[in-house]
Amino acid sequence: MATLADAKYTGLFASPLLAYQWPEAGEMNGPLCASIVAQAARDPGDVKTNVGGWHSEAGRLEFCGDAGKRLIRHMYEMADEMTRRVLAEYDQPPRQMRWTLHAWANLNPPGAFNRVHTHPGSTWSGTYYVDPGDPTDDDEGTPIHLFDPCQGRANTLLPPLVPSSYLIRPEPGLMILFPSYLPHMVFAHRGNRPRISVAFNLRKEPYP
Repeated sequence: MATLADAKYTGLFASPLLAYQWPEAGEMNGPLCASIVAQAARDPGDVKTNVGGWHSEAGRLEFCGDAGKRLIRHMYEMADEMTRRVLAEYDQPPRQMRWTLHAWANLNPPGAFNRVHTHPGSTWSGTYYVDPGDPTDDDEGTPIHLFDPCQGRANTLLPPLVPSSYLIRPEPGLMILFPSYLPHMVFAHRGNRPRISVAFNLRKEPYP
């Protein structure tokens, strides 16, 4: 049985990044996609960082049924695993954490994008990819773009030899998790169908 021990852990700008391809994505993504498309058709959603796309209200993906509940459990698992690895770097034993979670769906039709932003008031932020939207660029798709949160370092530490940003190509079933302070954006989507993802925040309680 697959476990999070197989997840890829990367040191990025001295900030942790956890990426994992959930093996049961084929079972989850069909129902998730159908539920998100149906919700977008009946609910105007919110306008946050999205430009031209649809952003559901933040909650616990109640409109996604059992697939949403399953995905929520995976978000908690990712947060626990990320926290365990970060604590291990500092020779700290694992600790049971209490999290407050908010998740929302994003549906970006062609041309839609998300402006550069962070997620203040949270510990971890993440994204799960339901459907990359049949991108016209098979190599990159419509990537998420992560930026070095320290602009002084980005501007002075051997530019352009040391990267100050990082791209992640969306793939069905891929979940990524990173600190909420990490600036990120999503490029304008170029695809034959909408790009569908689920974003989420986890806040350690008590915070910070």
